[in-house]
Amino acid sequence: MSDIGAVEAAAAGNWRRAGLAGAAIGVVAAGAAAGVTLERLTVGRGMRRKARLALDAAGPYGALRGTPGRAVADDGTELYYEVDEVEAETSAPRRRRLFGRRTPTPVTVVFSHGYCLNQDSWHFQRAALRGLVRTVHWDQRSHGRSGRGVAQRRGPDAVPVSIDQLGRDLKAVIDAAAPEGPLVLVGHSMGGMTVMALADQYPALIRERVVGVAFVGTSCGRLGEVNYGLPVAGVNAIRRVLPGVLRALGSQPELVERGRRATADLFAGLIKRYSFSSRDVDPAVARFAERMIEGTPIDVVAEFYPAFTDHDKAEALGIFAEVPVLALAGDTDLVTPSSHTEAIADLLPDAELVIVPDGGHLVMLEHPEAVTDRLADLLVRVGAVPAATNVGTYGSTAQPGG
Repeated sequence: MSDIGAVEAAAAGNWRRAGLAGAAIGVVAAGAAAGVTLERLTVGRGMRRKARLALDAAGPYGALRGTPGRAVADDGTELYYEVDEVEAETSAPRRRRLFGRRTPTPVTVVFSHGYCLNQDSWHFQRAALRGLVRTVHWDQRSHGRSGRGVAQRRGPDAVPVSIDQLGRDLKAVIDAAAPEGPLVLVGHSMGGMTVMALADQYPALIRERVVGVAFVGTSCGRLGEVNYGLPVAGVNAIRRVLPGVLRALGSQPELVERGRRATADLFAGLIKRYSFSSRDVDPAVARFAERMIEGTPIDVVAEFYPAFTDHDKAEALGIFAEVPVLALAGDTDLVTPSSHTEAIADLLPDAELVIVPDGGHLVMLEHPEAVTDRLADLLVRVGAVPAATNVGTYGSTAQPGG
């Protein structure tokens, strides 16, 4: 029996086994891999479920909302975005403006999230910058509140997802949410690859409008060499069977989702290992990341994964040579290792390279102050916010609506 056939048989005959596989593959999608050994938890399942519900109720993360909008991709997919505008200075005196002279269009900071996440993954940075600078947060196709990729719908005419497609999606969002004025592009993981694909296909847009870029925990290629902290032999075995496993799991999403829910404790452990490095990460933050990742359907996980093998945008990075760039990563990122961020900085010698100690793949959630501080510095350098602006007063744990 082939690898694919064996997986299909297991999924059909034993939903729990399929669920375990689904849990492992789901975390691979968010930056994890199978093969993690976990100590057996001693607290009862019911108690652990209550603890998760309590964390969901207590954590404010992901509750910030802006003015909603929708862009339409070139294949008809609806892409959801939100805009946070700059707060009006009502106490400032009225300024005289010469006849016929327009007020300069403000800088817009566009945030692109990673694989199996959504726009809320930028919660801390959004809270800190809220009201200080115009920002756009959007959900990648088939993620969050965006529509299912039209070109990827099942059938004989289904088209695989590509990083280039995501770059065109970002262009559609910019056209709808920020059609004019200077831009700062911020991308984490797959979002950073999306920014690179935008530059590759629309170099004139970068030259004419982009004044700053931040690459967070991302890569310009060679992702097939990442070992996810596993032995080489194990990684090679996973790579051989993974495409078939994903196809099999993606063909039975309801079965896999049932199994993934039943194995929630294992799923949470895997997410924590591959998302964070700190041992003392806030449990509510860890649960927030878990909710985002588990909210991504397994068939979406399956259709996106192959795109990363083909990703190679090293040459496209040259388009950012004249733009201030921040390249930041956690030092123990198991998904897009910090060496990949260092490679980006090598190709862009003028970029600011920041490696955050004890940081994992979701470094913007794990060490929000460090990421927000460097991002704020970039915004000051490009003139998006005044040098005297203090984003620290907004706090990394801002409450909903804050």
